[in-house]
Amino acid sequence: MSLKRLLAVLFFTLVYVSAPGCALLRQAEIMTVLAGSEIKDIEPLLAQIEKETGVRLELTYIGTLDGAEALLDGADYDLAWFSHGKYLTLLQGGRGLVVTEEKIMLSPVIMGVKESKARAFGWVNNPNVTWQDIAEKASVGELRYAMTNPAASNSGFTALIGVATALTGSSDAINAGDVNVPALQAFFKGQALTAGSSGWLAESYVAAQDTLDAQINYESVLLSLNESGMLREKLVLIYPKEGIITADYPLMLLNGGKRQAYDRLVTYLRSPAFQQEMMRTTLRRPVVPGIALDGRIPNPLLVEIPFPNSASVIDSLLFSYLDEQRVPAYAIFVLDVSGSMRGRGIADLKAAMNSMTGLDESLSGRFARFRGREVITLIAFSNRIEETKVFRIDDVAAQGPTMAEVRSFVNSLQAGGGTAIYTALVEAYRLAEEAQRQEPDRYYSIVLMSDGANTDGISQRDFERYYASLPETVKGIRTFTVLFGDADEATMRRIAELTGGRMFDGTKESLSQIFKQIRGYQ
Repeated sequence: MSLKRLLAVLFFTLVYVSAPGCALLRQAEIMTVLAGSEIKDIEPLLAQIEKETGVRLELTYIGTLDGAEALLDGADYDLAWFSHGKYLTLLQGGRGLVVTEEKIMLSPVIMGVKESKARAFGWVNNPNVTWQDIAEKASVGELRYAMTNPAASNSGFTALIGVATALTGSSDAINAGDVNVPALQAFFKGQALTAGSSGWLAESYVAAQDTLDAQINYESVLLSLNESGMLREKLVLIYPKEGIITADYPLMLLNGGKRQAYDRLVTYLRSPAFQQEMMRTTLRRPVVPGIALDGRIPNPLLVEIPFPNSASVIDSLLFSYLDEQRVPAYAIFVLDVSGSMRGRGIADLKAAMNSMTGLDESLSGRFARFRGREVITLIAFSNRIEETKVFRIDDVAAQGPTMAEVRSFVNSLQAGGGTAIYTALVEAYRLAEEAQRQEPDRYYSIVLMSDGANTDGISQRDFERYYASLPETVKGIRTFTVLFGDADEATMRRIAELTGGRMFDGTKESLSQIFKQIRGYQ
C-alpha cells in the first residue's frame, strides 16, 4: 500500500471513530445498574444502547424493597432502574442518594380478565368498569385473580396503592386514616395466586390459567401474554374508571461522577428511535410526546391516581395489606436437620427462621416477618419426621409470647441422622390437605429446605405417585425449594416444577435472604 493511500485510510478511520454514531468503536464506559427484574426484557436492546452511547450497562436484578434497602445501606451502583422510584425517593429523605432521574417508558398497572368472564360481566369495551365492580365480583367468588405481593414486587405495590386510593372514593392522595379495610378485604378475597415478581406471576398464570379468571400486572406484560400464544383464552384489559397508577421506569443517577455518561444515555433512551424500538419490543408506551402509539397498545382515557406523599403512609398500607386485608396465609416449612447440617448449617437455619419472628429490623425484614392471622407449621426432618409444631400468629410483637414460642422451637432443633426428603414432603401435603378441609379460605404454600440428597424413606417415584393422587385443590399448593449446601439441585428443581413452585439457590445468598425472598410468594 502506498504512503498516500495509507494516510488516507488512517484519516478516514480517525474521522469515522470520532463520529457520534460510532461509540462502539471506542472503549465502552461501564455503568453498573441495580434494577428491578421487570427490566430484563430490555436486555436485547443493550448492544444497541452501547453502540449508540458508548455506555455498557451491567445490570444486577433485585426486588423492590431489597433494592431500596441496599441503596439506603450504601450499595455501590452508578444507576438504579425500577418500574418507579417514588418509594425510594421518599425513603432517602434529605440524604441525596439520587442525583437526578429521567422517566424512560410507561406502563399502567391494570387488570386483564379472561374474555368469557369479561363478556359475562359486561366489561368488554366498557369504560365505566370500576375497582368497586371488581371488588364485588371478587368478594363473592366470581373472580379469582393473580397479583404479586405488594411487599415484594412493584406491580403489586403499585396496584395496592391504586386500589386502596380508588376505594376511598376520593381523588386525593391517600392518607393512613383513609384506608377502607372492609372494601379492600372484599377485593383481596379474589386473590388466588401471589408471587414475588411480575415475571413469575405471568408464568404461573399460564400454568394455572384453567383455575384463574384474571391477573393484575403491567399492561405490557398482559399484552405480551396475549401475543404469546400460551393462553387458551385472551385477556381483556380493564382500565378502571377511578384511575390507575402508571409505572414510568425512571433511570436514576446515583454516581454524580458519571453525569456525562448518564446524559448521553438518557438522550439516546428518550430519542424517537429508541422509544419506538422499545415500544415495539416490550409493548411499553413511549414517555416522549409526539410518538405515535403502537397499534397493539389500547388507547383508553387513562386517569392517573396520585401517589402517597410520605413513606409512613406507604408502610401503613403495606402492613395493613399483610395483617388485615389479604387472604390469610398458611405456610408450612419443611426443614432439614440431618447430620450434614451440623455446625454452620443448623446455625444458619436457626438464624433464618428466627429473623422472621421480628428480630430482623431491616426494611425488607419488617415486611418478611410472620404476619397477623397467619398459620405457620414447622416440620423438622432427618431420616424421619423429628417434630412438627403449628403456630397461629395472633401477636406479631417480636418480644411477644407467640414469636418467643416460635424461637424456642427453632432454637431446640438438633442436627443428626439421614435425609428423608420425600417422606417429609408427603407429611407436609398430608397436613396441608387436612388444614385445607378445615380452613379452605387460606393461601397455602410449602417451603422445603435441604442440604443433601434423599437417602432415606420413600423414593421420588413414590412421592410423585402420591402427589398425582391428591385432590386438585391440594395439588394447587406450591412447594418452594431452597437449595443449600450440597443438596441435589436436580431433585429440588424437579419438586418445584412438579408442584408449580420455584427453586431458590441458597448456595449463592444467605439463607436468611433467601427466606425473605420466599415470603413474597406466600
